[in-house]
Amino acid sequence: MNVVSEVVGGLLVVHIDGRVDQTSSEAFGVALKPALEGCKKDAPPVVLDFAGVEYISSVGLRVLMMAARQIKAQQGKLAIAGLNPVVAEVFTITRFDLVLPCHGTIEDAGKALRS
Repeated sequence: MNVVSEVVGGLLVVHIDGRVDQTSSEAFGVALKPALEGCKKDAPPVVLDFAGVEYISSVGLRVLMMAARQIKAQQGKLAIAGLNPVVAEVFTITRFDLVLPCHGTIEDAGKALRS
């Protein structure tokens, strides 16, 4: 798994590539920590770009659940973009798409987060 962050058009975009599973979930949580800590009420929104994520397990979903709780407590804005069909199906089946807003593209996520 690889995680790289960049600022794009007033958004903090976190690109994730690879599998988010038992072996990588701890590293995933650590890699997200700086972005999540900065995601507060008046800070730039954060978009997790999942276009490169090929698989996510329940352990990976737990990391995202904890992130969603943290962002809610901080009154920040967080969304996910670019789910591939396999990962989108996992989000739909687990109803995780109701926990964090999911969008087709980073641009769509940015528009939604800014409104």
